[in-house]
Amino acid sequence: MAYYFSKTVKGNFDQVIDKVTAALKEEGFGILTEIDVQATLKKKLEVDFRPYKILGACNPPFAYKALQAENKIGTMLPCNVIVQQKDNGEIEVAAVDPVASMQAVENDKLGEIATTIRNKLQTVIEQL
Repeated sequence: MAYYFSKTVKGNFDQVIDKVTAALKEEGFGILTEIDVQATLKKKLEVDFRPYKILGACNPPFAYKALQAENKIGTMLPCNVIVQQKDNGEIEVAAVDPVASMQAVENDKLGEIATTIRNKLQTVIEQL
């Protein structure tokens, strides 16, 4: 089973970030964290890296349900969505598949939550 799903799109990197953020919001997600991998690697290792951001997306009602079902599930939250510029100039957007990641946790209550979140994240990716 793949642990992510993705789509390649054309456009300006920052505009794609804005578009992804707006699409996530439409599905009830907010961005808790934004990690600029390119800037971090430049600062910490003095290396050049392609534009690459990790967006930590959270859907509060479903995060709450997941935390009620499994008190340590926070170790697997939020749902990461990456936006990276590929060598050919295209932008790839990929999201974690929560069903794949939740298989490691033996808790049937999480399966339904993970499936719902997977569907919402797939909708985001497909809309781009």
